[in-house]
Amino acid sequence: MHVNLANMVADYFNSLYVMVCQMAPYLLLGFLFAGLLHAFVPRQAYARHLSGNGWGAAIKAALIGIPLPLCSCGVIPTTVGLRKSGASEAASTSFLISTPQTGVDSIIATYSLLGLPFAIVRPIVALVTAVAGGKLVGMFGNRKNATDSEAYDDDCNCKEHTHSHGVCSAASSFIKRLIEALKYGFVEMVQDVGKWLVIGLLIAAAITVLVPDDFFASFADRPVLNMAVVLVIAAPMYICATGSIPIALSLMLKGMSPGAALVLLMAGPATNVASILVIGKVFGRRSLVIYLLTIIAGAIAGGMVIDYILPTYWFTGNMAMAQDCCQTDCCATCAPSWLGIISTIALAAMLIGGYTAKRIESNRNKKRQHTITHMKKEYKIGGMMCGHCKANVERNISTIAGVKTVTVDLPSGIAYVEGEHNADDLVALVKSLGYTCQLHQP
Repeated sequence: MHVNLANMVADYFNSLYVMVCQMAPYLLLGFLFAGLLHAFVPRQAYARHLSGNGWGAAIKAALIGIPLPLCSCGVIPTTVGLRKSGASEAASTSFLISTPQTGVDSIIATYSLLGLPFAIVRPIVALVTAVAGGKLVGMFGNRKNATDSEAYDDDCNCKEHTHSHGVCSAASSFIKRLIEALKYGFVEMVQDVGKWLVIGLLIAAAITVLVPDDFFASFADRPVLNMAVVLVIAAPMYICATGSIPIALSLMLKGMSPGAALVLLMAGPATNVASILVIGKVFGRRSLVIYLLTIIAGAIAGGMVIDYILPTYWFTGNMAMAQDCCQTDCCATCAPSWLGIISTIALAAMLIGGYTAKRIESNRNKKRQHTITHMKKEYKIGGMMCGHCKANVERNISTIAGVKTVTVDLPSGIAYVEGEHNADDLVALVKSLGYTCQLHQP
């Protein structure tokens, strides 16, 4: 028993290592995209093309996302960046659904390993699912304000001025914007989503170890049940769009139907525990439910079309090629091992650095509790989720008459405000921004 437990522990950490190596390059790429979008793309571009909750914005966002080679974790910071830059809920959700399901690399790999029909059906299902999901979220989502009312300038993304042209001329240089992009992508975004990604990966690794490799073979003669089992097992696990291809091939060789393979190809890359936690945190529970239900419905609908309407031989003609494909090569399929290792080290360093910086700031703020006087008050603020929320609250509170300094501790949600000011005015202002607020007694 001790030997089995030791083997399970070893398998767990090995699976975790493989997943992180597979994820890290794409996640870092997503952070970089988020930073570049934040620093270089004017907000008015998103306001013009992706600001509406109608079909047009959802279709545009899906078409933008389909060719991008980002996995479900890598797309999260990019999508949050889009949302914070002015894209609507509909467009952001459409982009969030379509991007991880496909990509230029995965489409080409799908054609080479699974054949042309799979390579055609896969982006079509992604497009339809993304547009439908985006439209539904636009109609019934959480209605969160883009950027949480952040005062970005239309042309320069400056947080300290609104609709003011020319005040950021010094910051418009390429080098300064590049520095801002790197800071935003690899510092602020890592701090915002890092905890949820780590928690999700730990859970996903446990699921990977506990599920038998031949589990799907038992449901080969029941395609719908096969699809349901694929969803239950694959949805929480991390798997990138390209890495899912050899896994789908190997499971088809064990008896899994082509329709169920499509479910794996579509739902697996679009969902995992890490992305579910972050999406729920950033976009809200209602939008998360719509997101998941849309992906599940789209994947199953596409799978049923393949299993019950289209000729089966279209999707099984290339299965002989899978004889030379090994499931354990998934990580190598997504990224070279050296790139995965280097990216993992870089990601770990950023996560540790971001966590350490937040803890130092939190401890520094907690020490201020011992120096509270009649000139300093504390407020408990709820609903802040990221560094932008923190900056937004601090900036607005500082405009209240009598406020000298304001510091917000994001982990605890406590705002430390110094200066003679009207507490009722402060509470009302913070609530008008979409947060909860009350005077806190330490």
